[in-house]
Amino acid sequence: MLGSVTLTLLGGFATTVKLFVLTLLFALPLGLLISFGSMSRFALLRLPIKTIVWVIRGTPLMLQIIAIFYGPGLLWGGDLLPRFTAALVAFSINYACYFSEIFRGGIQSIPRGQYEAGLVLGMTRPQIFFKVTLLQVIKRVIPPMGNEFITLVKDTALARTIAVYEVLWMGETFVKKGVLWPLFYTAAFYLIFNGALTLLFGWLEKKMDYFRA
Repeated sequence: MLGSVTLTLLGGFATTVKLFVLTLLFALPLGLLISFGSMSRFALLRLPIKTIVWVIRGTPLMLQIIAIFYGPGLLWGGDLLPRFTAALVAFSINYACYFSEIFRGGIQSIPRGQYEAGLVLGMTRPQIFFKVTLLQVIKRVIPPMGNEFITLVKDTALARTIAVYEVLWMGETFVKKGVLWPLFYTAAFYLIFNGALTLLFGWLEKKMDYFRA
């Protein structure tokens, strides 16, 4: 029994990991771009982006998943997105907005003097960002990013809202058969995954210690 349950849950866990990895793949670069837009001097760019970030951060992720999955069909009669794709789009947009605020805080925390010193040395703006600013930003955003990564692991369970068969969904199928313990067994998968992420971010923080003042 334990073996068959484990295999079933592993199938759902593979979907969980896939959603987690793909969300980060899209949300991290998108979040960086959004952070640049939210810091833009041009109000026509900055204000709409800040409004979008406010809406996304201020509404439930579950609602966003439902809107993206059912929205095209209900609003203009379009075809529904595949369930996993709709979940991925919702997660990517949602977490990109959260990441953008973390990136923005990290970038703005770097002393202006470092930027001016780079200009005096003849560095271009991109060179200053990638060689001076970015590594320090990474050091400062590691702790809050670690929290967001762990939250994302748990939030993948919301994909079950549109019947994406992740690990929690697979655990619940056993409850419908009258067996409860596999549902709680899913907690082991989350704990192991988050434990690995905790160790990874702890290692990254130590590797970035050379930025310590």
